[in-house]
Amino acid sequence: MASDLGSLAALREVNRLRVVDALRERGTASRSELARVTGLSRTTVSTLIADLAARGLVVERAAAEEPPRAAGRGRPPALLRLDPAAGAALGVAFGPSKLHVAVSDLSAAILAEEELEIDVHGGSTGEPVGAHEALDAAADTVRSVLAAAGVDRRQLIGAGMGLPGPIDRRTGTVSSHAILVQWAQIRPADELAQRLGVHVELDNDANLGARGELRFGAGRGLENFVYVKHTVGLGSALVLDGRVYRGATGIAGELGHVHLRGDGVVCPGCGNRGCLGPEVSLQGVLDLLRPAYGDALDLDGVRELVERGDLGACRVLDDTGRAIGRALADLCNHLNPEAIVVGGDLSTPDGPLLAGVRASVDRYALPAAASAVELRAGELGERAEALGALALVIGDTARLPSTALRAEVGV
Repeated sequence: MASDLGSLAALREVNRLRVVDALRERGTASRSELARVTGLSRTTVSTLIADLAARGLVVERAAAEEPPRAAGRGRPPALLRLDPAAGAALGVAFGPSKLHVAVSDLSAAILAEEELEIDVHGGSTGEPVGAHEALDAAADTVRSVLAAAGVDRRQLIGAGMGLPGPIDRRTGTVSSHAILVQWAQIRPADELAQRLGVHVELDNDANLGARGELRFGAGRGLENFVYVKHTVGLGSALVLDGRVYRGATGIAGELGHVHLRGDGVVCPGCGNRGCLGPEVSLQGVLDLLRPAYGDALDLDGVRELVERGDLGACRVLDDTGRAIGRALADLCNHLNPEAIVVGGDLSTPDGPLLAGVRASVDRYALPAAASAVELRAGELGERAEALGALALVIGDTARLPSTALRAEVGV
C-alpha cells in the first residue's frame, strides 16, 4: 500500500513538472492549452494548477494584462503564468575578455544584466586574470545585478555558468590544460557556488550559446541544428531533438579541431597542427588583413570594412566561411540538421562569412542534406551565453521539483 502511494506521489510530481515546464516554455497558457501540450486531461491539469497555485508558483494573469477581445466572442479563457515572486534564475557567462551576468524570473523575463571587462584567456592580450580573482569579480557582479533587479539571493533557484573552454562533465573541471590554464586545478561551479550560496551548473560557452539561441534567438522552433560561434576561437554545439547534445564527456561538436592540413599552425587547445579553429578565428582573420590594412586593425575595423563592401575584407571572410562550411558539410551528411546557426562577432544574415559557409555546404554536402539545411545568423550576439546559462537553470525541471518552491519566497 505504501509503495502504491509512493508511486502515485511520484506520478503527480512528474505531472506537476510537465505543467511547470510548459509554462516556462510558453510564458502564459490557458488550462486547455496546457492539457494539449502536456497530453494530460483537463481535469488533471485543473487539479495540478490548483496545487501549484496553493504553493505560490502559478498565478492567473491579471485582467488588466489581457488584450481586448472583439464584442460577442464570450468570456476569454483564464491565462496562467509562473509567479515572478516564486523564484529567479542566474546566468554567469565568462567570455575570453568579458563577463556577462543576467538574472531572470522563472518565465525567462530578464530582470537585470551587467557586463564586466575581464580577460580569462590571456593570449595576445597579455597575462590572464587568475581563476579565483575572476570568480570573486563574478560574485561581486552578481550582487550588483541582484540589487538592480530587486531580487534577494534567497529567491535564486540556481545559477548557470559558462567558460570559454572544454568542460569534462564527469569531473566538472576544464578538460584542456592548454586553455584556461589557471582554471585547470579547480572545480569552477563548486567555487562559484561557495561564493553565492546557490547550486551552480557549468557548461562551455558554445553549448550555452546554443541553448540561448534555442530558447531566445535564431534557434526558436528548431529541433535539430548545429550552432557555430566564430570569435577568438571557433566553438560549436549540437542540438538534437530539441536538446543540447554533450556526448560522453561533454566535448561533442568540437568543430574547431577538425583537421585541415598537416603543415598548419599549432593549435593551442590540443597541440596538433592544422586544426580549423586557429585558421579561421578572429585572430586568423586579423593576421590575414593587417599586412594590407595596418597593424592597428581590430574587430570594429573589420566590421567597418565589410559594411563598406571592401573587396579584400569581404574576400577574407568569404574564404573563412568556406573553410568552416567545408567541415560543416561533413557534419550535415552525418546529422542531417534542419539549420546551422552562426553566431559571433562577424556573423550577419547577408554578410560574406555566411555566404562562404553556404557555398561550401552546397558544394560538399549531399544534395539532399544541403537542400534541407537553412543557414541563420545568430540573433543574441554577446548575450547568447548568459541567456543560455539562464536557460540551463530554467529548463532543468528534473533538478527543481515544484515541492521545493515555497509560497512564502519573495514575501
